[in-house]
Amino acid sequence: MSQPEPFSRIKIRVGAVVFCGDDVALIRRDRPTGSHYTPPGGNVRAGEPLPDALAREMSEELHLDLAEASAPELAWICDQMVSRPGPTPPPRKIHMIFRCHITPQVRQGLATVEYDAQPDGSAEPGVIEWVDYRKADRLPLFPLVGQALAALAHPRAPIDAVLLPAATDATYTWR
Repeated sequence: MSQPEPFSRIKIRVGAVVFCGDDVALIRRDRPTGSHYTPPGGNVRAGEPLPDALAREMSEELHLDLAEASAPELAWICDQMVSRPGPTPPPRKIHMIFRCHITPQVRQGLATVEYDAQPDGSAEPGVIEWVDYRKADRLPLFPLVGQALAALAHPRAPIDAVLLPAATDATYTWR
């Protein structure tokens, strides 16, 4: 049986930029090739409603109960078709990034480290950093929401363009 073509499978990932004032929660992963950041989130399970997936991921990664946050609103969609190392063809991934807000009191109870399960059974730690959203365009942030995030006039500013440019091998290098 032949391997599927690259990007022939489609996965959906939900994530959130969780604001506390001017800061947003990002997960920093340190690797030999350098550090990179991502909004907390993860893949949607087969048959899982998007709101349930978002609530599950925020609970798993930040220990955030979305009932303690403002109602999540869809902020950005990023279509990813990026080659990556490994034996299986890369999937096409649709990133749906939501925005919500929490209070400083809620922030105090959130996780400071997130552990990402690896195929070998180990867990890769990621440090949860609170970063001024206006500096997001200076970070190696994936999906590519940094410019749109930093361009907001204020944390609750309307989102002008939900659909972001696609992440492809021409615009992003997997590391």
